[in-house]
Amino acid sequence: MALSSTVHRASSLKQQNKKHKTLGHRSKGQVANAAKGRVGVKALSKRAKKELGREQRRNQSKQIRSLKRDEAASRKRSLGTASNPPFLVTLLPLSPNINPRKVLSLLSSCDSQATVTNSPSGITHISCVRFKQRFSFVIPPVNDLYAILDSVKVSDTVLFVWPGDEELEEPANLVLSSILSQGLPTPVHAIIGTEELSSKKKQAAKHSVIQDIELRFAGPAKLHSLERDQDAMLILRQIGAQKQRPIFYRDNRPHLIAEKVQFEGPGSSGTLKVHGYIRGTTLSVNSLVHIPGWGDYQMTRIETVSDPHPLEIKTNRREAEMVDEESQLLEEADPNLQESLVSTHDPDPMEGEQTWPTEEELAEADDRFAKKTKTKRVPKGTSDYQAAWILDSEDEDEDNDDDEDDDECDMDDSLIPIDAQSQAESQEEQNAGDESDEEYEDLEMSQTGGDDGYDENVDYSAEMDAYDKMKGREDITVLFAVDASYWDLISVNRYDNFRGVCKQGGASYRPIVWDYSVLFCIIYESFFGFRKFGKAKFITMQLDKKIGMAGWYVIVHISEVPRHLYDGHVSSGSPLVVFGMLPHEQKMSVLNMVVKSHPLGHIRPIKSKDRLVFHVGYRRFANAPIFSEHTNGNKHKFVRFFQPGSTVVATMFAPITFPPASIMVFRERPDRAQELVGTGSLLSASPKRIIVKKNVLSGHPIQINKKTATVRYMFFNREDILWFKPLELRTKWGRKGHIKEPLGTHGHMKCYFDGQLKSQDTIHLNLYKRMFPKWTFDPHVARPPPLYVFKSSNDMDNGSSEDEEEEEEDLSPSKKSKKVSFLSAR
Repeated sequence: MALSSTVHRASSLKQQNKKHKTLGHRSKGQVANAAKGRVGVKALSKRAKKELGREQRRNQSKQIRSLKRDEAASRKRSLGTASNPPFLVTLLPLSPNINPRKVLSLLSSCDSQATVTNSPSGITHISCVRFKQRFSFVIPPVNDLYAILDSVKVSDTVLFVWPGDEELEEPANLVLSSILSQGLPTPVHAIIGTEELSSKKKQAAKHSVIQDIELRFAGPAKLHSLERDQDAMLILRQIGAQKQRPIFYRDNRPHLIAEKVQFEGPGSSGTLKVHGYIRGTTLSVNSLVHIPGWGDYQMTRIETVSDPHPLEIKTNRREAEMVDEESQLLEEADPNLQESLVSTHDPDPMEGEQTWPTEEELAEADDRFAKKTKTKRVPKGTSDYQAAWILDSEDEDEDNDDDEDDDECDMDDSLIPIDAQSQAESQEEQNAGDESDEEYEDLEMSQTGGDDGYDENVDYSAEMDAYDKMKGREDITVLFAVDASYWDLISVNRYDNFRGVCKQGGASYRPIVWDYSVLFCIIYESFFGFRKFGKAKFITMQLDKKIGMAGWYVIVHISEVPRHLYDGHVSSGSPLVVFGMLPHEQKMSVLNMVVKSHPLGHIRPIKSKDRLVFHVGYRRFANAPIFSEHTNGNKHKFVRFFQPGSTVVATMFAPITFPPASIMVFRERPDRAQELVGTGSLLSASPKRIIVKKNVLSGHPIQINKKTATVRYMFFNREDILWFKPLELRTKWGRKGHIKEPLGTHGHMKCYFDGQLKSQDTIHLNLYKRMFPKWTFDPHVARPPPLYVFKSSNDMDNGSSEDEEEEEEDLSPSKKSKKVSFLSAR
């Protein structure tokens, strides 16, 4: 077969590939050489906006990671080494049947080369040469909630010892909730009491505890067993290697826990000498210190001594004792630079004095309540009372506005020729003049309501009887928000601090302007405030940030300490904690705290101005705050009750504390026990927060004439009606109106509304008042009763012999008596 001579030709739909550029691909170097230093427009805009390129962003993130890594490493190295304070660990058993001394003995004996020393206050120090770290263990009394919270405030780590053979009791839940709300340091969890359990039950117990830990604590749960020396060594390794949690109020203030306490002074007050390691920031002798539960004090001097618990190797395994060495003066107080303990100042009574009102102002005030007369054109023979109900021409125009709008067939006056319109008006005036001469007359009457004949026609005694019956009805639906029914009390005097919304302001209280500098509370004049609280906090936090003294073992001399506080501390056996204060923190101001309801103890509403116990950062005190809504804006609504499950802002008079700081709120029960009702954080320390309380005056219509009605039971004096006349009225069914004029002298008034009222409607007048807290600050708070109740009579013993303690340590937690656990915890 012959070959075809047809040639294939590509159609126009064939794929056309993009051709390469004639110059080919160029590298970045070739492009830069071709540019010869010229910069494109996009590059210039990036520089103007300070936008970073890919390599610059990558380098920046690398620097941030390196900085965070170095910061975490420096924080880790700042504890436990030879030149830094040891790791302070609070050993906290979560059951009264756990012997904490047995746990501490296991931790002390796990390393054969470790050196163990004890301080006079009961703190055990372990110098572990294997890890080149030092550890300090403090065991607060298991029955004292305040002692547990104070030791946790200054601790770097909390070792929670969970029971493996029993469930947590209610006091343990209270302790855990309080620690989490106060500020949780780095936690370590261990379980004890599973030695005699079978393998299956042991795993079930551990799984149950892990679930409880994951439910309460954030992050993955890691649980250690305390059965062998290897387990104790793992706990020590974790305490020394894990990342430390920052707590703002602790890390930004100097603090220490007392290793040894001495009191010098023959009288009722003297000098308290506190030995311990300085932690946090630098402690200045000219600043103030705060002891939780004791108050604020000044220091006279700070001495330094050699470290009694050094990191060294002991050839023989024995417990070393503290040896007192000679101290050296480090710093002495300067009276010219020392902070004062004055918390309030005496205001000058002549400061801000107002001048006497001028004659023009007095005359204007007299004219306000003076009777004004006006001439009203009424039919002949009309009495003053009947004339009061005749609407003026302005009122008639207002009544007819709606009718004119509804009538679509009305002719527009603007379409009438001017000449015809003027002729029609002149004809109407002439007709009206003829009628006025024959049927109408001009009656001069009081502009404020013609009370001459009105009181004679009203039986006020019968009205008050009806008013009492109305209030006594159980099925009444009328709102009696505020009862102003006092014949001998004028509402102007009773509500002189209240404000209302004018006719143009609407129903909201937002348009009301309050100047926070105009203080109606005289107590405010004795307190301190900041013009810019955020800026003052920033400047204060930047002071004394050097860490020169942190880690030194010092002796702090605290002056003018009452002796009874020292005696109570010795008898209780609780740890003593000292916090250094920042500038201005001893001064009184207005604290605003955001408090959230806690489900553990807040089951009943808390009334505003009820006494509560507050733990604010390192302080604790009692106070009776007022509550308000936690909202945005410059005014906040007053809340009468703190309801369960809600969040409010508590305002009170208290010492200045710079946020952030944790908040715990306890309510005292009649048996002196305390229940945790709220947690939160410090919002600000400023008196500028405006809290507004709303009161409602209610009235009821007795006569209704279209849009006008006579209202009673809202006021009972003529002066009150004239005083509150500019304010807007609201009805229960949504009508708006205003007071037109008073009728009579016993509180009746004529009101005008935007529509016709119903006979069962209620008229309301909203009043607003700025609220202030009361002076109820109490720095001395009584300790709550013991957390656990021991039924045995031997539980009240204050000590036991050494042979008893050695014998009791050999017993397992499940076989121990409650007497053993109570005495060991003491």
